[in-house]
Amino acid sequence: QEFWKVVSKGDSAGDAEDWTHFNAEGNINFKSILYVPSEVPFALQSGNMEMMKPGLRLYVRKVLISDEFDLMPRYLNFIKGVVDSDDLPLNVNRETLQESKIVKIIKKKLVRKALELIRKMSQQEMPADDETDEAEVDADGNVIVKDDADKKPKIHPYITWYKKFGLSLKMGCIDDSANKDKLQKLLRFKSSKADGEDEFVSLQEYVDRMKEWQKEIYVFPGESIKQLSESSFMDAFNDRDVEVLYLTDSIDEYFIGNVREFNGVKFRDITKEGVKFSDEDEDLAKRRNKVYADKFSPLTKYLKKLYGADVSRVAISKRLGRAPAIVSSTEWGNSANMDRIMRAQAFAHGVAPGENMMPTGILELNPRHPFVIKLLESIPDDGETEPPQSVKDNAWILLDMATMSGGFPVRDPKKFAARMTRVLKTGLGVESLTLADEIDPPAEEDLPDEPAFEMPDGFNMEDLNLDDLDM
Repeated sequence: QEFWKVVSKGDSAGDAEDWTHFNAEGNINFKSILYVPSEVPFALQSGNMEMMKPGLRLYVRKVLISDEFDLMPRYLNFIKGVVDSDDLPLNVNRETLQESKIVKIIKKKLVRKALELIRKMSQQEMPADDETDEAEVDADGNVIVKDDADKKPKIHPYITWYKKFGLSLKMGCIDDSANKDKLQKLLRFKSSKADGEDEFVSLQEYVDRMKEWQKEIYVFPGESIKQLSESSFMDAFNDRDVEVLYLTDSIDEYFIGNVREFNGVKFRDITKEGVKFSDEDEDLAKRRNKVYADKFSPLTKYLKKLYGADVSRVAISKRLGRAPAIVSSTEWGNSANMDRIMRAQAFAHGVAPGENMMPTGILELNPRHPFVIKLLESIPDDGETEPPQSVKDNAWILLDMATMSGGFPVRDPKKFAARMTRVLKTGLGVESLTLADEIDPPAEEDLPDEPAFEMPDGFNMEDLNLDDLDM
């Protein structure tokens, strides 16, 4: 730890989380000590990777070449340490040395050692209970025995560390394809079956407890755990007791888009089309879907005509539980969460503020919901007669509900407000929206002024002695 303070140069608060010291022997020989910090370096806290300076010092035969030599990929720039090699030449400049084959071999071995160190951290046993806490006693001097529910749950040291540095590991999965498999095993995620704030699951744990019929890793990207857990997308998964991984980091969208699978099991974003469950009879499901499609064909055609370009397609959903409808994304399009991230880019060119530049979603209807059934009954059978305005408003409100449930913003807030105004007018029985006349309150009588209190002449507060008063 003392040497860590020298190596870190005050770039990171706290002690080192762990370290490894090794001699690499073979075609290339070098010695190294690598430190993993316990706290996020100050430069990394801002999220600007360009500000992160390389953390390894390079020596050649104990002669310092550079105290900021680039020997680690950017996602491991938080690693601090020292490297001393006898095989590198001394009489070359830094740029030439950076392109040396020997340096490239050293880099590869250092990355492997760093990932091995983090892997060992993740496999450490849970620390034993702390027995140093003072026992509590009651008024009679008896020791109070605490229930297990009263005890603070223990947190694995790796989880504490991962909550600070997990984003860097996810970036590594995107940048470093050669070590992608090793890095994926180090990742931890919140899930629908991990309730505690410090309860995470690994991808391997998820795969090990998948349902027998389950063929994909279900993931759900969004802003917060609370928002995701209460979403209508989760209804079908909760009913089947299927675990879903919650992805609340902005980098998760890029991670899933680049990695695609873990150990041959593909990731499936549940906010996109194509989600299928294999726990029911396939032939029965096909026949049922065909009947629903034929029955609701007039409604889907009318809604597509009504909505126009606001939706890419209207379809009968195969996975909705209690929600009447929801807007999902196309399989190869951007999710609602990715749409939100891209619209929030501070340096996005050519896009007006608030403009939704992403493709429209798919409106999925729940054929069993009373709203959808009633809407089908409200559509004229001939397909040519124009339905009343109330039916159109209900259809648009259904889309608004589905859009917000799917995580997308309402496309036209002004039209949305106008529709809700008409609904409120009908529901409250208001005939006209003309404002009432301004009230004319009567003038109030003038009240007499309160008498001013004046101190007697010659009275001094300092002459008042409170001790002389008979209380």
